Amino acid sequence: MGIATINPATGETLQSFEPLTEAEIEAKLDLAEKAFVDYRKTTIGQRAEWMNEAARILERDRENFAKIMTLEMGKPIKAAIAEVEKCALVCRYYADRAAEFLADVPAATDASQSFVRYEPLGAILAVMPWNFPFWQVFRFAAPGLMAGNVGLLKHASNVPQCALAIEEIMKQAGFRAGVFQTLLVGSDKVAGIIADDRVKAATLTGSEAAGASLAAAAGKHIKKTLLELGGSDPYIVLESADLEAAVSTGVAARMLNNGQSCIAAKRFILHEAIADEFEKRFLAKFQALKIGDPMNPETDLGPLATPDILQDLDRLVQECLEKGAKVLTGGKPLSDRPGNFYPATILTDFVPGSPAESEEFFGPVALLFRVANIDEAIARANAIPFGLGASAWTTVEKERDRLISELEAGAVFINSLVKSDPRLPFGGIKRSGYGRELGVQGIHEFVNIKTVWVK
Repeated sequence: MGIATINPATGETLQSFEPLTEAEIEAKLDLAEKAFVDYRKTTIGQRAEWMNEAARILERDRENFAKIMTLEMGKPIKAAIAEVEKCALVCRYYADRAAEFLADVPAATDASQSFVRYEPLGAILAVMPWNFPFWQVFRFAAPGLMAGNVGLLKHASNVPQCALAIEEIMKQAGFRAGVFQTLLVGSDKVAGIIADDRVKAATLTGSEAAGASLAAAAGKHIKKTLLELGGSDPYIVLESADLEAAVSTGVAARMLNNGQSCIAAKRFILHEAIADEFEKRFLAKFQALKIGDPMNPETDLGPLATPDILQDLDRLVQECLEKGAKVLTGGKPLSDRPGNFYPATILTDFVPGSPAESEEFFGPVALLFRVANIDEAIARANAIPFGLGASAWTTVEKERDRLISELEAGAVFINSLVKSDPRLPFGGIKRSGYGRELGVQGIHEFVNIKTVWVK
């Protein structure tokens, strides 16, 4: 796959980019190493000034950055603007909190003085996906750079203009040359970059296969990794739930980013007492969604990012139908227009062995399951290789406590959709990955946690 901007709403190739040569990669790695020597000595206050300026640039030019996102990967323009604003939020969060998060932590021992100190590691490689092309990068860059590391971004090959724009934002904000660089390279170069002694660690958000590949390459060289991978998040609605709120939020949770989100609600697990009514209301809201030009602020559902993603999604849908599943709405790509458009789709009545039980449906497809009680709901939710997020709806305190304790996920949201928030750690368990971004835990992922003992 080449590095290019291809409008997913039309299929038109708008701009192509030449990948970096080996010599150019070498020069960028050398620049990163040299930049780190000086950058690690800057004060947290100085880094905060630059990070706050990045936030100001993001907010000032939010519409322009949003248009780049929508043009490259099809996100509805309203959602793209909100994404840019969220990036400014995370920049300000770490600018404000880094001094607190990185302060020495005293420990009471028999030493004259003992404490824990947090120190930067060096150049961190970030392999980032196309689905949130600004947010995924800034939730790495804000804590990473505030900790004193320097960043190397290998972005998805279908969002090169986003990648270059982010590098330019950091330059305009005042970060010195080499502190944050975009590497326009294909995935075939990742293992070699990780192997380089100048790269100290790596973070990846993406597919299971990509995560396994990166972790294997880093493991050969004893380098730390953080992985945020796939998800097939459950959305449990029990008998006591506020049904209208659960339905409305469920639609938003499934359609986030045209359904292309790791933490989107994908498996709707409904108590049989409310299942019919939920299904009726849910279907009506799905059928009312406006699909079309993602640049139109009235559009609810835009195109999928690439033809391959559309084909993979449709393959899973058709496998479900061949095994006896029922389609309530949608169920096949739209052929009346160019681009990668897939309608809002609802599937139900699955048989054992269906892809709905084990695969991630990365697009606007909701999978509806019925259960008789909370025991079945929790068992169904956990019967998946993934463990990223879980949403559950109940007004019964005992049920809430069981759901919080027993759902196997990195995050459990009660009576709300799953979302990332700079103030809280974000990440998964099982095949959804390991490590945490955001919160105080996020800034501590890529530091040397140094024990100091003075006698």
